[in-house]
Amino acid sequence: MTDWQAVAARDNALWCDLMCRAHGRPGTFTERAWTNPARTPPFYPDAVTLSPDATAADVLGRIDAGPGASVKDSFATLDLPGFEVLFEARWIHRDAPDRTPTAWAVVEDAATLRDWERAFGEPGLFPPALLKEATIVYGRTNDEITTGAILTTGEPTVSPVGGPTSGSAVGVSNVFGPDEDAAWKGTLAMAADLFPGRPLVGYEIDPATALRHGFTTTGALRVWIKP
Repeated sequence: MTDWQAVAARDNALWCDLMCRAHGRPGTFTERAWTNPARTPPFYPDAVTLSPDATAADVLGRIDAGPGASVKDSFATLDLPGFEVLFEARWIHRDAPDRTPTAWAVVEDAATLRDWERAFGEPGLFPPALLKEATIVYGRTNDEITTGAILTTGEPTVSPVGGPTSGSAVGVSNVFGPDEDAAWKGTLAMAADLFPGRPLVGYEIDPATALRHGFTTTGALRVWIKP
């Protein structure tokens, strides 16, 4: 039986590493954790655990553990002295969705990416280098991008050490739009069209909308921060 929590955690770590590489700050994979010695971009952790056996020693000695440091505790098992819980969430998994018609499209150039991230609400956070490895999708209303998401294949440039691989799964993140159900519907349609037959993984602080669209929860995670 596939450990979808572990697959989702690794996929998320690969996405965090991709984001950091796009910003010129690559991280490092070990058997138990992905870590970054430099401060990561806003909203992205300095470490992601890949095993429930990970300890504080597996992450704190490999990051800048000063104020502002953050750790994604993928199995909600860590005890991090001096840190406090920023939020808790749930990993999610879904079998491959069926193909359905959609008017959504893929971001293919830097200009469209700028429009996408303005709609998302974080201009300047998503470098064009992401387009080489991530699939950024969107929907329009009256010719303006209003909704979107990011799909990642979980296939690393260099295979990380240890643990289950997530190449068979597609990571879903950054789903946004004024209508959450419409945003998830469009995201699933694009995932089915671009990656047919592949299951989906991700995480949500409030998974209620994802659950309405066929996802199930697979385990808890915590994000810790150093005040």
